[in-house]
Amino acid sequence: MSPSRYLRWGAPDPPPPKHPYRDTLLVYGAFAVIVVLIAWATGGDVKKAAVVALVFFLLATAWNTYRLQQRKRAERAERARAQEKQS
Repeated sequence: MSPSRYLRWGAPDPPPPKHPYRDTLLVYGAFAVIVVLIAWATGGDVKKAAVVALVFFLLATAWNTYRLQQRKRAERAERARAQEKQS
């Protein structure tokens, strides 16, 4: 056995999620609901909390969608470079 086999420190990368867009919507939607529930439970302005939660949801979802698209583009470019090297 080679010495490098024993020196693997990090955990392997987890597989990508099967439904990343749906998962994003569910997680950020849950966060938005939590913001509104906290405002309601503490006697805060629920309408204002709902607006803040909606803005948070939209911005976070848009940012995550943008990052997922960037990652897909980078993976496609990497595959194209790998195919060019093989040719």
